[in-house]
Amino acid sequence: MSQLDHLRAAARLAPESGIVAVVNHGRAKEDLIPLWAGEGDLPTPGFISEAATAALNAGETFYTWQRGVPELREALARYYARHFGRGFASEEFVVTGSGMHAIRLAIDAVAGAGDELVYLSPAWPNFAAAVGVAGARPVAVVLDRSDNGWSCDVARIEAAVTPATKALFVNSPSNPTGWVADRDTLAAILDVARRHGLWIIADEIYSLFHYDGRRAPSFLDVMEPDDRILFVNSFSKNWAMTGWRVGWLKVHPALQQVFENLIQYSNSGVPAFLQKGAAAALDHGDGFIAEQVDRARKARNVVCDRLAGTGRVKVTAPAGAFYLFFAVDGVSDTRRAAFDIVDNANVGLAPGTAFGPGGETFFRLCFHRRLDLVEEAAERLARWIETA
Repeated sequence: MSQLDHLRAAARLAPESGIVAVVNHGRAKEDLIPLWAGEGDLPTPGFISEAATAALNAGETFYTWQRGVPELREALARYYARHFGRGFASEEFVVTGSGMHAIRLAIDAVAGAGDELVYLSPAWPNFAAAVGVAGARPVAVVLDRSDNGWSCDVARIEAAVTPATKALFVNSPSNPTGWVADRDTLAAILDVARRHGLWIIADEIYSLFHYDGRRAPSFLDVMEPDDRILFVNSFSKNWAMTGWRVGWLKVHPALQQVFENLIQYSNSGVPAFLQKGAAAALDHGDGFIAEQVDRARKARNVVCDRLAGTGRVKVTAPAGAFYLFFAVDGVSDTRRAAFDIVDNANVGLAPGTAFGPGGETFFRLCFHRRLDLVEEAAERLARWIETA
């Protein structure tokens, strides 16, 4: 037996990312336009980096508050008051080492071996993989697709619930589909959770990347204070901080010590100087977010119009996030096609096979890039589609 055979099965069988496989294939290709990853092309704004640098230069390099420095948790409370119209105490926030870390902590808090977690698919693959690593079983409920876009049949969520189900994972606005749950849908999902005594893990990272209003509807709009909802979020998208690896959880104050313990036994806290930069992002970054959303809206419209013009792509402009999840008539093997698009169109896309049930025949394109690059990428893709 090899050393590999002696590892825990859940770790040994953790899936390779279908997105990273394409990235590794095309990463070094000259003149390639990379639209495969979920990030923009702008560096972190100076006012954020300068706050972190000042803290670093001031010697803030020691162990710190494991729940998060008070300044950042207070800034989170102010952020929610501005954007969600709700007053929350700083004790309701826990700082994590990325949005993915927040998701993993939420999973660890509510589920383990033999448990099930229901999620909406197509979905960012890391959630289902993390559930598997935790020893639990991810259960996919596929969103419906029509010419009007994606939608959620809440009755199918309830039908997927079993005695082993511990939580529902809801990502809205959605990566990769751009689906946005309206208030009625969120209220209906919450009713399911209440009836069955389930937790909700709410991933609302793209709340402010919403093209039909100031922000997307949130579980915060329909919940009561004692509803069992864990909100996971990240600084990555709104403030161009993907490389910083800082996120947060919003939880009931009664859960603070539990999550501090989980942080203690995972990363033992986020560096204080990074947290000072994150606090600056929250307090001074609203204008930057608005500019990013306007930029993404223009790019979304450009790529939708050009691909629809091929006659082989049915496009519904996503209502939220910054991805176009599209299918090409006659193309079924999107993993193989994604490699071909890298080689022959010089554009990097993520294959829909990476996003689980319901996504197999789609591609994900991140349009959160400079407009001229999006225009060029759309043109290259259109030529590939017209000849494929």
